[in-house]
Amino acid sequence: MAKVWQRTWKSADGEDKSAWIADYFDQIKDTKHPNGHRHIKTFKTRKEADAWLVVARREVQQGIHTAPSGSITVADAGEMWIAEAETDELERSTIRQYRQHLDYHIKPLIGAVKLSELTVASVKDFRNRLIREGRSRVMTKKVVASLGAILATAMENGKVNQNVVRVQTPRRRREKGQEQRHRKPLEIGVDIPTKDEIRAMLGAARSWFRPLFVTAIFTGLRASELRGLRWGDVDLDRATLTVRQRADRWGTIGSPKSKAGRREVPLAPMAANALKEWRLACPKGDADLVFPTSQGRPRAINTIHTHGLVPLQQAAGIIQGSAPKYGMHSLRHAAASLFIEQRLSPKKVQGLMGHSTIQMTFDTYGHLFPAPEDDQEAMRQLQARLVG
Repeated sequence: MAKVWQRTWKSADGEDKSAWIADYFDQIKDTKHPNGHRHIKTFKTRKEADAWLVVARREVQQGIHTAPSGSITVADAGEMWIAEAETDELERSTIRQYRQHLDYHIKPLIGAVKLSELTVASVKDFRNRLIREGRSRVMTKKVVASLGAILATAMENGKVNQNVVRVQTPRRRREKGQEQRHRKPLEIGVDIPTKDEIRAMLGAARSWFRPLFVTAIFTGLRASELRGLRWGDVDLDRATLTVRQRADRWGTIGSPKSKAGRREVPLAPMAANALKEWRLACPKGDADLVFPTSQGRPRAINTIHTHGLVPLQQAAGIIQGSAPKYGMHSLRHAAASLFIEQRLSPKKVQGLMGHSTIQMTFDTYGHLFPAPEDDQEAMRQLQARLVG
């Protein structure tokens, strides 16, 4: 049973006071509360109480209501989220990003708001405020995603009964689809080195950076996976390597980004030969790393950029200044484009790249796969080989 009733009383100075009470039972039932737990919420006017109770009753029926009296704030939920990330031993860079999102973007705007007061509309208002106050659309998207993760953790801990960030309205689903359609595809010569540029860099690569560069181009490993690669995971007799670990930006060794990140990758002859030669000169260390510093530790990503990519692209005639045209992730894209050009199946490309889903592969490289007319030409060639 739910109802709205008026409470009246006299203040300390004898003045008549009144308030309207929304009185209801939630959906959480047990042996002591077979009808649910009773809650009340106070309002200044009956209209406000009636409107709120309509929404609360609908949420109770749907099993997603969180009573205001037992709700924690967004800030408290955020601290719970970060504490779980630390307990789960997520990478320091990940936890650092979580902390920045919470302290610089979420707490200042909605930290004091109770989880029970969050709605789809209030999340939309939060998103709009982020943009109005100067955050980029990319940063806004990341911060809202972090708010969704905060609510997901709160749900797992019984602090809220729905995740309003992840409730997709038809309009939001359309907007998301439009974002996908308008996302700029990777472009060869801009985001991905051209074949001529790759050939020039292969010819110019020297010293410790040559084996790293050749391995990156022919395997598509992430920079963190290259920095964490061990000789024990390289089988030069079989010409394969296995990704079992990675090094974060601080050089801490950990597991791959996802289950799919643990994978075996074949080595092209040039990559296998480069690694054979490098193994003789590679600095030794307890970590058994393939591309370490002279002390045997993981090489810093900044060092790879400033002392590897920049001199290489200068020597190859790709750049004149001190900023590389292509970063390490561009080399990963180059490998994927070469895999696709060799007509490897999308599922095979997904496996080699360590993508967690085939959708991620298509979202990133779908435009590089053969067009229907290429398929038709392939069928014509198949016929010609079969019947002349």
